[in-house]
Amino acid sequence: MWFDPLCPWAWITSRWLLEVEQVRDVDIRFHVMSLSVLNEGRDLPEEYQDIMRQGWGPVRVCVAVEQAHGAEKLAKLYTAMGTRIHLGKEELGRDMLVGALTDVGLDPALADAAESTQYDDALRASHEAGMRPVGTEVGTPVVHAPGPDGGQVAFFGPVITPAPKGEAAGRLWDGVLLVSATPGFYELKRTRTQPPIFD
Repeated sequence: MWFDPLCPWAWITSRWLLEVEQVRDVDIRFHVMSLSVLNEGRDLPEEYQDIMRQGWGPVRVCVAVEQAHGAEKLAKLYTAMGTRIHLGKEELGRDMLVGALTDVGLDPALADAAESTQYDDALRASHEAGMRPVGTEVGTPVVHAPGPDGGQVAFFGPVITPAPKGEAAGRLWDGVLLVSATPGFYELKRTRTQPPIFD
């Protein structure tokens, strides 16, 4: 799954996938994409542009952690960030980053990556790897999964709230794989009538 820590919908999908991992033979791996990269050059309302400016810090720190400590620590950092951002309603910024790094036993100085362009090439490469199979008309979450005949399927979503638990999570996974592996299948959508529910 490709995530940006800012996105509440990606957070819920990530918690669903961790449930799926408990009831299906899947191994969930987290990768970084960036809504700030995705929205570069787009005509956005000023409020959203401000969020996109703030969005560079968390994803840079995620890439720095992945490079220094591997995918397992990245997954733990994402959980720590998401818990602080979406459940704790903490403001984006250095305090949140230092707190999340500390939560997972990492050097708080890694928060310095938020203000550095050192990791931007790697960030863009990870973003591109996640988005290439689904296009730039979607955001996050993006999921790549095994497809039929040893191939791979990739899709945006599912956008769900709240995250299904137990066997319900597994059934949704089964259904998502079924439709996403159907040749020519592109979209299934309805209007969201609920805000993100983080239970």
